[in-house]
Amino acid sequence: MSSNQPFLVRHASIVFSLKTFAAAMLALVIAFWMDLPRPYWAMATVYVVSQPLAGATNSKAFYRLLGTVIGASATVAILPNLVDTPELLSLVIALWVGLCLYLSLLDSTPRGYVFMLAGYTVAFIGFPQVSEPASIFDTALARVEEIALGIICASLVSSIVLPRSVAPTVAARVDKWLSDAQRLSQSVLAGLGSEQVSLNQRLHLAADAVEIDTLSSHLAYDRSIDVIAARGLRTLHLHMLALLLLLASIGDSIAALGDRLRTTQPALGGLLVDLANWVATDGHEQQPVDRLRAAIAAQKPKLDANASWDRILVASLLIRLRELVDLSQDCRALRLAIAAGHDASHVELAFRPEAGAARVRHRDHGMAVWSGVGTIISILICCGFWIGAGWPDGATAPMMAAAACSLLAAQDDPAPGIRGFAWWSIVSITIVAVYLFAVLPMVSNVEILIVVLAPSFLVFGALLARPASAFAGLALAIITTTLLALQSTYSADFAAFANSGLSIVIGLATAAVMTRLTRSVGAEWIARRLIRANRMTLASAAERRGRGDRAAFAGVILNRLGLLAPRLAAIPDSDLRDVDILGQLRVGLNIVDLRRARDGLAPRTLRAMDEMLDRLAVAFRSHAGGPMPPELLMHIDLALTEAMTESRDNVREDTLIGLVGIRRGLFPDAPACQAKTPDPSTFRGVAA
Repeated sequence: MSSNQPFLVRHASIVFSLKTFAAAMLALVIAFWMDLPRPYWAMATVYVVSQPLAGATNSKAFYRLLGTVIGASATVAILPNLVDTPELLSLVIALWVGLCLYLSLLDSTPRGYVFMLAGYTVAFIGFPQVSEPASIFDTALARVEEIALGIICASLVSSIVLPRSVAPTVAARVDKWLSDAQRLSQSVLAGLGSEQVSLNQRLHLAADAVEIDTLSSHLAYDRSIDVIAARGLRTLHLHMLALLLLLASIGDSIAALGDRLRTTQPALGGLLVDLANWVATDGHEQQPVDRLRAAIAAQKPKLDANASWDRILVASLLIRLRELVDLSQDCRALRLAIAAGHDASHVELAFRPEAGAARVRHRDHGMAVWSGVGTIISILICCGFWIGAGWPDGATAPMMAAAACSLLAAQDDPAPGIRGFAWWSIVSITIVAVYLFAVLPMVSNVEILIVVLAPSFLVFGALLARPASAFAGLALAIITTTLLALQSTYSADFAAFANSGLSIVIGLATAAVMTRLTRSVGAEWIARRLIRANRMTLASAAERRGRGDRAAFAGVILNRLGLLAPRLAAIPDSDLRDVDILGQLRVGLNIVDLRRARDGLAPRTLRAMDEMLDRLAVAFRSHAGGPMPPELLMHIDLALTEAMTESRDNVREDTLIGLVGIRRGLFPDAPACQAKTPDPSTFRGVAA
């Protein structure tokens, strides 16, 4: 790591570990002073919510508190009414946890943490309290107080003591993204957009955009950054998504024109060189921008009824080049305003927002349902064993099953993570045994307690600070704190300790096995599911005749592309790497764009276009891979032929460009469309 970096960056893991341990000890001491029933919950909460970046800690803390309050309230409502029927009580709690997990997985923002906590908080409060239902309100209130205390201590220490803002991290990632996009733009304008290197660059940029979006979601909770800067970064992120889409469209048009671009269109070839040179600079002067816009406008051809295939492609390319100039200039202006601390809302933007992409995230209802079902089954099996065996300490098993299934449900295959959780819990049990029966009996005051806890928990905090070992650090911190069950006075019972440890392992083992049977899938399976979701979205857009939010459509497809990128990297030999996701996106956006011309189309053209869209929807819903059916190409060409006869210039131009975009996206290797007289019988019996 470079010595030129700030101290907080060079030694971030050490600083984070010290801060987290200090917050945990502060929460524990205050809990002792308040005489809370389970002060160790406050300590454990600190490790659950603490993150290296202050904004991430604050967002997680806020939503954890809200989720805990909801979960505690649900427990108070459920437990007293069902405690006499333990089987029904187990079923209701399991269903509640499964439902909350389902809702959590549908919201990939920090808000999703509310639902997750509301779910397994009921298991954590309710199951241990079944033997004393009369005191459930006091117990629930105490858990909320303990968790709230841990959250407050974690947030205060994170925000006050050497705070590490999320803003510089987001800004650095944005700068790197824009630099990578600049290089990709030069490659695309040079005619290298179809090269494998450029395709890999697009995948990496899409994945990075998803990560930046995730980091940006914490900006609103970072007290060290003002609202103006956060708003500017969000606007810039939307432009970044649009830039990725635009470069794919430009690259496709240049590839379609091929060598003819520079032999028959030398002026256009020169324009591409000038634009590539401008993109390579970081200047903010307006004169070069105006000169490029004028050159683009001067070369734009008119699309009349006799327009050739190449002329339509050139017209489409020039439209995208103008958007590239506007978008690149906007990105530079936004980045400059953010760096200077100015309000980005006052920046005059040239790029039309509706032509871009909105921050819309992919939702997989099917996987969310299966995750919830696996969690429900795991909890019920643990409850059945607990009730059937009459095991007093068996309540811990369904608690841990609920927590493990919930915390790891977002992974493609949660089973290995849950198994890892079980192995780390065994390590924690060993550590706790040493503390309980060898170290703590010699502790006489809280100062010595802090000293003896420091070595282990500082290591846990350092592990938690590093992404590669964060899960191990979290598991060690949570299990060790829970099993230590620190109170204001020392008490240790080996039988109770052994039973609790065994119950934890049984709960985690059950969760791992059931998750493996009901939910485990690989990266390739998820990738295929994402690609199928794209096809269904495109089919829906065709059936609705393009009605809908264009920016939202682009946003969700680009989000899926970002989710696909790391999975495709994990399966380098899969045939899925040949799927052109950006090509599918261009098809969908052209479908949406065609709606602008619908009202002005002649009935014959409209029938041809609707027939094509219907065939396209059927093809996407039944497509299982490989080339699209050749009959669809015929219907696209028929619609193109009819569009050439439109009398209104703007309607004809919009329709031709949209249909050509669909044709290029679905059949990039097909020969140029040749105008032909359409066969009236192709329009499903409708008279011409």
